[in-house]
Amino acid sequence: MTILIRNESFNPWQEIQQHQNATPSGYGATSIFIGTMRDFNDGDTVKAMTLEHYAGMTEKQLEKIVAEAKQQWAILDTLIVHRVGNILPTEPIVLVSVWTAHRGDAFDGCRYIMEALKSRAPFWKKEQLISEEERWVSHNTDGYQQN
Repeated sequence: MTILIRNESFNPWQEIQQHQNATPSGYGATSIFIGTMRDFNDGDTVKAMTLEHYAGMTEKQLEKIVAEAKQQWAILDTLIVHRVGNILPTEPIVLVSVWTAHRGDAFDGCRYIMEALKSRAPFWKKEQLISEEERWVSHNTDGYQQN
């Protein structure tokens, strides 16, 4: 398990490749989620965002989430990279990667970790709107929305 909180932009594909090169063999599936900053929210154009966290507490909560996932699925390894600081549209914010022997565990474990991260990890977002207003994001979108 690797958890990285970054103040600078990161290349998710490079992070995955570096981590996978150091991961023992035996995995047959890798599930990856990459979240990027979008330029809209709640009907407004967003030009930037500041993402804050509680150092130490955030990492411990993410470790707990991964441990919960490992109790439910046969997860061999995980990588979480999360951005904090000033972020612009299209920049990656979060990477969750899960390595398992089989695809079902990889898909389910990755989704569980991402959804738990969004609802339980101590991150706070302040958006800078195109109108020059700033606002704190009070809720996350639901990852289980049905069409």
